[in-house]
Amino acid sequence: MSIKRWPEGVGRRVLAEIDSTNAEAARIAPDLSGPEWILALKQTAGRGRRGRAWQAPAGNFSATYIMRPHETPDRVALRSFVASLALWDAFADATGRPQSFALKWPNDVLLNGGKVAGILLESIGQNTGVAHLCIGIGVNLVAAPDRDQVEAGAFAPVNLQSETGAHVTPEEFLDLLAHAYAHWEAQFVTYGFAPIREAWLSRAARLGEVITARTIRDSHTGTFETLDDDGNLILRTAHTRLAIPAAEVFF
Repeated sequence: MSIKRWPEGVGRRVLAEIDSTNAEAARIAPDLSGPEWILALKQTAGRGRRGRAWQAPAGNFSATYIMRPHETPDRVALRSFVASLALWDAFADATGRPQSFALKWPNDVLLNGGKVAGILLESIGQNTGVAHLCIGIGVNLVAAPDRDQVEAGAFAPVNLQSETGAHVTPEEFLDLLAHAYAHWEAQFVTYGFAPIREAWLSRAARLGEVITARTIRDSHTGTFETLDDDGNLILRTAHTRLAIPAAEVFF
């Protein structure tokens, strides 16, 4: 595992215990002068997508990157793909096994087919724009929830240490992740979504294969063709070609 230089101009805050790093990010947002990473060594009320609890035993990774974006809300949301790429790079650096990881649309990372990390974006509004963006990231470094603790049909949770033999502390993983995120953020700000989209697709799980996307109202099964320029999943079904902005994906 190589040592990475901390990105210039980015704050680093490590807390022994907090309810939620996203909640802490929202609390400190008004006083921040620049982007900052917040790492909690213990998180007591972590959240996943749709308000689900995120289990974070000691030794796992719970952090939030908070920043002030300058794009419209729809473009700000594309940073879930930026964060996914940063996670992939951090895992590759930590393990030397890039082929073991894949990115699952819209915001999970898979390791040997099991879920090892998740991303949660939350925004703090300002009129019709986004004043601050909180990118919450949870990683199963040393432990994963039991299968019966996740919803039916969800991917089996796995942890990095058991699957790869790599022992990485939360602080070490933060250094890897912050370095990787700074790289992809610069790509996004400088060149837009196109290079992010291309890089994400090259690491995507089940691209070109049949998947099922379940929205709140409907379930669609078809071939995962690509992402469009807005980050929507493009699904070719037996009857049509769909652009899906948000869904749960099942293989």
